[in-house]
Amino acid sequence: MPRVHDPAEANEVPLSPLSFLHRAADIGGDDIGVRTGAGAQVSWSGLLERAQRLAGRLIELGLVAGDRVAVLAPNDLPLLEAHYGIPGAGCVLVALNTRLSGQEYELVLGLAGAKVLVVDHTLADRVAGIRERVTSLREVVTIGAEDTVDTEGYTGWLRTATPAPLRLPGDERQPLSINFTSGTTGGPKGVVYTHRGGYLNALGQVVSAGLRPDSRYLWTLPMFHCNGWCYTWAVTAAGARHVALRKVDPVHALEVIRQAGITHLCGAPVVLDSLVEHRGAQEGAPFDQRVLFAVGGAAPSPTAIEEMSRLGVGIVHLYGMTETYGPSLVCVPRPEWRSQEPEQRAALMARQGVRTVNVESARVVTEAFEDVPADGSALGELVIRSNTVMSHYLDDPEATAAAFTGGWLHTGDVAVRHPDGYIEVRDRLKDVIISGGENIASIEVEQVLLAHPAVAEAAVVARPDPKWGEVPVAFVRADEASAVTEAELIGWLRGRLAHFKVPKQIRFGALPKTSTGKIRKAVLREAVD
Repeated sequence: MPRVHDPAEANEVPLSPLSFLHRAADIGGDDIGVRTGAGAQVSWSGLLERAQRLAGRLIELGLVAGDRVAVLAPNDLPLLEAHYGIPGAGCVLVALNTRLSGQEYELVLGLAGAKVLVVDHTLADRVAGIRERVTSLREVVTIGAEDTVDTEGYTGWLRTATPAPLRLPGDERQPLSINFTSGTTGGPKGVVYTHRGGYLNALGQVVSAGLRPDSRYLWTLPMFHCNGWCYTWAVTAAGARHVALRKVDPVHALEVIRQAGITHLCGAPVVLDSLVEHRGAQEGAPFDQRVLFAVGGAAPSPTAIEEMSRLGVGIVHLYGMTETYGPSLVCVPRPEWRSQEPEQRAALMARQGVRTVNVESARVVTEAFEDVPADGSALGELVIRSNTVMSHYLDDPEATAAAFTGGWLHTGDVAVRHPDGYIEVRDRLKDVIISGGENIASIEVEQVLLAHPAVAEAAVVARPDPKWGEVPVAFVRADEASAVTEAELIGWLRGRLAHFKVPKQIRFGALPKTSTGKIRKAVLREAVD
């Protein structure tokens, strides 16, 4: 008589993005899955084998489930395969920001308790001698240059390893990766992702971006940033092609988009702006394929939308944070927006939008945790509940408890909900300016400034004022070719905003930023105190 099995053996398998690589190799093993930064092509079977060798090497080193392995590398094959090989060994991936200082790497590696560090040769000087200063580190391996015989470094390290099957976790809530936030104030916090969350958010990005097997994804977004917004796994899930770009050079990126038939790319506003600035060589020559650029952070300007549309590039605005595995809201374009004038369309696209398919709920609530009316003006905090919200902050139960007060993730963003259901973030809670009892959303003022054709970047902060309590002050980086003046910009703002919202002063120059490109408003506040 056949043995009776638990139905869960058949109908309950732990969710993990590792499954996506197994499927891609099963279905199209010989198909090209990755084009590397040097132009080499790697099949899905080849990527799987490399990931299995990486997993095998980590197991041979004696690493066990839960051990952390850090990678400091640009967008290229080693960092991509690490997203499969490291968790495939039961370990936890720590993809490091490539823009930190040596002291910051020492801090983050210590906080992570990393056992192994894999570092690209172009970044090795940043972590020279790190093994002696971070006691948890057992081994540091260097990825050599493409044009050298690399038998001692990473390539040899992989080649001599015995491949090990990528193993699914026994519990899908086991840690998959740790991403350290930079923030604009305070020290870094380790945001813990699970296999379950990575799997679900990756599929959410497949749907949001419309990824298909014939899609070509260009890596202009750092893979270290929320694991590339989970596109490291999403592109594989769709069976699309990864096209690596070690460095975002806008001229080269435009060439690759054309030559490689790129259909999708993501990035911060600075990447979008750089493509707009360098599109002159493409004037009058739109791409043969339709391209979708997903931009996070500040909203795309009317100029960027129009310039990119001439090249056949559509733009979609996303909202997310490290604590939500990247994108959690998307400003889904509605058909009726096409008939709007560029500035009106840009204003609609500037909103953060509606929740992605994998996000269960996003609310805008008062301090009493009541939903604000959907009138486009009542302010509240954006809170999110989803399977794609972080597990916890690494070794920081107090910060975790504060973030999850009331059973929701508190984003710290002030937002409104419009009558059509779209959410629009107006400010960070700490960035709201209260002037004469009136609330001023700095983001609202920044967006009007950015609509001026001469303004490349803008940030608005509060300055103490004896009469009004606080008044807004703007910091602006103007286009190099522009001779725009303070009086001109103030006049521009007065024609578009209530006068109490208009900055009392505009300062010109470069804006201080974090290593991930966020404007450091704390530094700007100190400059006006």
